[in-house]
Amino acid sequence: MNLWWILYILDGVLFAFVALTVLYFLIFSIASLFKHKNEIKKGKKQNRIIVLIPSHKQDKVIRQTVNSILGQTYPQRMFDVVVISDHQEEIINMQLAQLPITLLTPNFDKSSKAKSLQYAIFNLPKFKIYDAVLILDAGNIVKPDFLEKVNDAFDSSGAKAIQIHRLSENRDTPAARLDSIFEEINNSVFRRGHQVLGLSASLNGSGIVFDFEWFKANIMKVRDAVGEDKALESLLLRDRIFVDYFEDIYIYDEKTRDINEFNKQRSRWIYTQLHAAANNLRFLPRAILNRNYDHIDKILQWLLIPRTILMGIIIIMSIILPFIYMTLAIKWWIAAAVILFAFALATPDYLVDDHWDRDFLRAPLISSLGLVNIFRAGHSEATDRVSSASKWVKEIKNKKRR
Repeated sequence: MNLWWILYILDGVLFAFVALTVLYFLIFSIASLFKHKNEIKKGKKQNRIIVLIPSHKQDKVIRQTVNSILGQTYPQRMFDVVVISDHQEEIINMQLAQLPITLLTPNFDKSSKAKSLQYAIFNLPKFKIYDAVLILDAGNIVKPDFLEKVNDAFDSSGAKAIQIHRLSENRDTPAARLDSIFEEINNSVFRRGHQVLGLSASLNGSGIVFDFEWFKANIMKVRDAVGEDKALESLLLRDRIFVDYFEDIYIYDEKTRDINEFNKQRSRWIYTQLHAAANNLRFLPRAILNRNYDHIDKILQWLLIPRTILMGIIIIMSIILPFIYMTLAIKWWIAAAVILFAFALATPDYLVDDHWDRDFLRAPLISSLGLVNIFRAGHSEATDRVSSASKWVKEIKNKKRR
């Protein structure tokens, strides 16, 4: 087998994975154009809601989140707020303690959102009874009628899990605008598009409402330090629990203003996706046999090429291949055009402003830089692991000598 055949095979295999990912985005981007808004009917009762807000070193934004959720028109006796303040400044904890909330201050050696949520559930008074649990992130802002709408949606839909529409609070820098665009593309593809085609919506990390008893029983099953939302999502779909999406209930989230932080954030999300894919691949045969289409779709979604890596691969192949063999490059140019078209379809009209063209064209470059950062982060993590292993070996040798 000569070098050209090896090149053809590698190019073909890589393009097959890219094409499947591009096709997935295109199908759900087109589906998202069709209207499928959930009508929020008035709830028959007022549910008891517990609001959990894990906050790890979020001293600057936690107070505004707590103040916004305390300023609700929903009866105060019908909801409790619990802040899990992990490694935050003492002055912030003192200020939070003055508010009508439950303040928990764990001191984890290795912090994670899953640990904070488990700590909160474990420390709830036994006599407290709730119908629903709402998870917010530090930095989330909600309007005064938010809990009223959440209660109506949760009660009228009958779903055990619902996802609220998360929106950007700020679009004042290129990074924040790109983050806003990508957030809404995710909402279009993984939530509204899925809902239109009758599939379960994807969880978003915050703005999630669960049936309290289900959450209480299942959050303790989450053992991973990363991706607690994906772990919960897998548990929901294995139980055949449909995740509903309410597009007309909003939660506002502050977006990062720095490009470097933007890329670090994407790197963490890529790692979380790959981790979820590796952990859930073993469930795919059972999901296929049981015709659990929501779970099949979710596992395939996690197996797709992450968007940042996808854009990086398409750009690199589109630039390199013309210098090797022009014919091979044509399909990569088509893939680039199709994925950009899909992203454009999935972008809401309100984000198409004076900055949109420039920011949208800047996205591929930033994605490529993000790909470089991912490889650097992977190399750094591998180096840390080798270093830790070396120290461990030295410790064993020293014990044997003694």
